[in-house]
Amino acid sequence: MNFNLSEEQLMIQQAARDFAQNELLPGVIERDTHQKFPTEQVKKMGEMGFMGMMVDPKYGGAGMDSIAYVLAIEEISKVDASAAVVMSVNNSLVCAGIEKFCNEEQKQKYLVPLATGEAIGAFALSEPEAGSDATSQSTTAVDMGDHYMLNGTKNWITNGGTAKYYVVIAQTDVEKKHKGINAFIVERDWDGFEIGPKEDKLGIRGSDTHSLLFTDVKVPKENRIGEDGFGFSFAMAVLNGGRIGIASQALGIASGAYELALKYAQVRKAFKKEIIHHQAIAFKLADMHVNIMAARLLCYKAAVEKDEGKDISESGAMAKLYSSQVAMDTTIEAVQIHGGYGYVKEYHVERMMRDAKITQIYEGTSEIQKIVISRSITNK
Repeated sequence: MNFNLSEEQLMIQQAARDFAQNELLPGVIERDTHQKFPTEQVKKMGEMGFMGMMVDPKYGGAGMDSIAYVLAIEEISKVDASAAVVMSVNNSLVCAGIEKFCNEEQKQKYLVPLATGEAIGAFALSEPEAGSDATSQSTTAVDMGDHYMLNGTKNWITNGGTAKYYVVIAQTDVEKKHKGINAFIVERDWDGFEIGPKEDKLGIRGSDTHSLLFTDVKVPKENRIGEDGFGFSFAMAVLNGGRIGIASQALGIASGAYELALKYAQVRKAFKKEIIHHQAIAFKLADMHVNIMAARLLCYKAAVEKDEGKDISESGAMAKLYSSQVAMDTTIEAVQIHGGYGYVKEYHVERMMRDAKITQIYEGTSEIQKIVISRSITNK
């Protein structure tokens, strides 16, 4: 097993690190405070190839591997987890699904602008009564012959207010249950499509999260993804890959908080010596360092298996489950190490602690990851 990064991967890592420090860091506290979407920064991310990292260059993507993607997400998440989730959703849930499962006409029309960053995508699965239970879709898409009539509500949609294209999961045949679910590409300006108010969130406040309302929206038949009834399988497939992105986001939040805590501990004095020389603090940092490295290796393993074409349901779930817990634990300890300073916005770690929590919830809660993992090990 080779743990060395390639020259290209190291270049991507450095480019993402420089971008995060120079472009994201200066306004990150203001964007968090005012729930301001990083419009200009996301545009630059598109220009750098970060919005379609793994997409084939013939569709406008960067053609990178999944390790490069993990590296970039981690570096950006160290500074601004909100910008990272915009990137993660566009890459993992939208571009990846369209590239793998859509026909050529759909790819040319939708994938090219999404991969280049010209347009932003959103993935609409969750509903008021269907979060973890993705089979219970109340949003309906009635087959009308040459089009589907879409009605329903979607909740907690990342990029909900800024996306141009939406991948929407809906129920076409209730009697067939999950085999009667379809996936569609819906355009923002279609009649009957309304974007609800922005959610006032605990963390990742720079990303825009909205409800989506569909009232007799006409979706052309050519905008269905795959065969009739393929929607649930499509959703589960892209979520498996998406978990690598969220695991990497959690990893970045943890490593960013650790770096700030380490730096602070090296200069802050108590009882006439830097607090890093107090065992109580040194042991906290040691635990943080070990846990982050373990999370990073789980992310790398899932990424490598994805590129090898293996089933990543277990490895992706393991990476997300563990990395999100490490993000939560590390940020809490980072605040503790900072003491009173950790409780104010200027020192960033309080924001990171708030940002960390969502990684245990979206794209499959930690409890759902345990279900996935337990099923995998019992079926071996």
